[in-house]
Amino acid sequence: MTESNRFSVGDVSFGGGDLSFILGPCVVESEEHALFMARSIKEICARVDVGFVYKSSFDKANRSSIDSFRGGGMDRGLAVLRAVKTELGIPVITDVHEPWQVEKTAEVADIIQIPAFLCRQTDLLIESARSGRAVNVKKGQFLAPWDAKNIVEKLRSAGCRSILLTERGASFGYNNLVVDLRSFPIMRSFGVPVVFDVTHSLQLPGGLGKATGGQSEYIENFARAGVACGVDAVFMEVHDNPSVAPSDGPNQLPLTRLEPLLRKLKAINGLVAGAES
Repeated sequence: MTESNRFSVGDVSFGGGDLSFILGPCVVESEEHALFMARSIKEICARVDVGFVYKSSFDKANRSSIDSFRGGGMDRGLAVLRAVKTELGIPVITDVHEPWQVEKTAEVADIIQIPAFLCRQTDLLIESARSGRAVNVKKGQFLAPWDAKNIVEKLRSAGCRSILLTERGASFGYNNLVVDLRSFPIMRSFGVPVVFDVTHSLQLPGGLGKATGGQSEYIENFARAGVACGVDAVFMEVHDNPSVAPSDGPNQLPLTRLEPLLRKLKAINGLVAGAES
């Protein structure tokens, strides 16, 4: 990564050698829970001395079943994220699913996130790019890493320069994902910082029939491998009690495991940076 590809969201830098983090529970559950999680993660990141952006979704529009919990809705979710941002001084990121959601979301979110299944939706990309916010696009499970260059070109055509591309695994048969480590250097070659979404890469999509399964026991292994390979940021969904999380519980990282993992990842990034200098 060159210095020209670096950008900051608040005091969190992406690109240019820094390793930053996107952390938080899958979906907004309540204001009380969000503030607890954001405060806890902020304290951990301060002790480790790493920057992070708080992530949580106001709507999970692509759930496995009609019975699955989607969240409390856009207005309520954005109000909670605004509280996290204003009361704790933490930048926030959240998903949009349709172009009309972008303008209102951009009033709160520092980074607009495009879900993987929507990564080729041109109108959604263009509207997000025009919002003036940074945009993080998750590479679809169906997309080759070299094809993600088209995503970057769409965003740049609409004036966006603060772009993140996120790897979250590729479909591997049924109910399984695999991470191709080649995707990190390939997508970095497009001149944008690359994020590794560790926890979603460990999903078993639809693996529980009416819900998605996951293999959270491998989070530390995947995260270490991704940082050693060379990424600019690590995305992990974190929950204080994943067993009762209303969305993506099986692949979320328990809060108690966060600090030791961040320390290891920071150390690995330092070794990689030293070897490359």
